Amino acid sequence: MKEKSMLREEMKKMLGCMDHSSHAAKSKAIHDKLFASKEWQDAQTVAVTISRYPEVDTEAIIMHAWEEGKKVAVPKCFPKNKSMQFYFLENFNQLETVYFGLKEPIVTEVEICKKYMLEIILVPGLAFDEEGYRVGFGGGYYDRYLADYIGSKVSLSFTEQLVKKVPIDDYDIPVHKIVTNEVVYDCIIRK
Repeated sequence: MKEKSMLREEMKKMLGCMDHSSHAAKSKAIHDKLFASKEWQDAQTVAVTISRYPEVDTEAIIMHAWEEGKKVAVPKCFPKNKSMQFYFLENFNQLETVYFGLKEPIVTEVEICKKYMLEIILVPGLAFDEEGYRVGFGGGYYDRYLADYIGSKVSLSFTEQLVKKVPIDDYDIPVHKIVTNEVVYDCIIRK
């Protein structure tokens, strides 16, 4: 676990040093590659977190999905039992700011999205390897949610977030694809 904590801090520091114009250009390159992917094109329902700077921008992804007529689902975390549930988002006014400045759906204003309805989940993280493993933000919400998810799992990453090998635990769930600003990786599972 110590390795993951150190990697998290290293990535947060590195991302914090990225200038705004570089961040915007790299996010757009990632968006373009994502929108060209078969996973995106085939999906009618997309699950995505509301990003916070300096993560890859997801607001533009959400707006693009709406423009294409896709349904968008965003997560709500429940810290008491460390669970997560997705809800359909129809506009940004259905969001509220919660702990750590995260934006989540206002559950009284949105409809629940069942896991089987999600065709692609954009899985966030801080560090990634080419085999699809990731170091997230430390809560384990996505690993628990993805344990029995059978749809496409895709992560968005700046090239700088790629590492040779991510330390893994038995409960870590890899993604199928990592879309970076330079390359798209179809991931090989090492478990």
